[in-house]
Amino acid sequence: MPTPAPSGMPRLPEWYRGAARDLPWRRAKFHNDYGAWGTLVSEFMLQQTPVIRVIPHLQAWLARWPTPREMAAAAPADVVQQWANLGYPRRALWLHRAAVEITERHDGVVPRDVDALLALSGIGDYTARAVAVFAYGDRHPVVDTNTRRVLARAILGLAHPAPPSRRDLALMESLLPASAAESAVFNAAAMELGATVCTARAPRCEACPLLGSCAWVGAGRPDTGDTRRRQATYEGSDRQARGAVLRMLREAAPAGVLLDAVLPEWPDRRQRDRAIDSLISDGLAEADGEMLSLPRRGDQAY
Repeated sequence: MPTPAPSGMPRLPEWYRGAARDLPWRRAKFHNDYGAWGTLVSEFMLQQTPVIRVIPHLQAWLARWPTPREMAAAAPADVVQQWANLGYPRRALWLHRAAVEITERHDGVVPRDVDALLALSGIGDYTARAVAVFAYGDRHPVVDTNTRRVLARAILGLAHPAPPSRRDLALMESLLPASAAESAVFNAAAMELGATVCTARAPRCEACPLLGSCAWVGAGRPDTGDTRRRQATYEGSDRQARGAVLRMLREAAPAGVLLDAVLPEWPDRRQRDRAIDSLISDGLAEADGEMLSLPRRGDQAY
């Protein structure tokens, strides 16, 4: 029999069962086909990237590398090229390195234990717990940006969450149902609510299942300030320059590009050079004489 929802978040699991989006990683077939590896890849891709952009890339990625062992055998250049325009391309190399570690340390099986997951490259608190909960069905608090916003408003009465801290996990833990299965639903429901209803800029409070118990709504939806760190503007940034260099290298792969021919019309040459240097430092590009290319060696420094 399902465990009742905690008193601070009534009706949330019931709402989720009727309102959840049909996303690939929530389908039984996806789990049957790819198991915890599919969950891990999807979580890497979903970091700071909208769902609508992730779905086609995820399907292509898993069709090419359906297991950690197969991805571990891939060249870093192939991994970076397959990542395409998902953004934050270091995630691609971290995922590749994690696949190597899973193959070497865990015989090709994504570990279930949170500490073992945290020991893999590129995996933090959220991703480790998401894999343990959504792939293996264990009971842990899973807290992403959307969850933190729901907790801030519904429980703490704040318009926006404070900067991330361990307190977020403790608060979510205190709200989870005792049942592992129901706690997984509760975790997913909180994230879904924050993504689709309790949004950052235009929350749809009239459609929220927590309307009658939300501390922020009950207080009159006050402006309690926003202490979150602001992301720098993309246009004209070093990130934009890095993305432009990588795009040129992907289009030229497997051949490289003459260094002097990399973004020759870029308005800020020093910024272009910083972008090239940082990509080399991050292992996302290689300089060989006068040529720049995607990483070819299998022993990249991640």
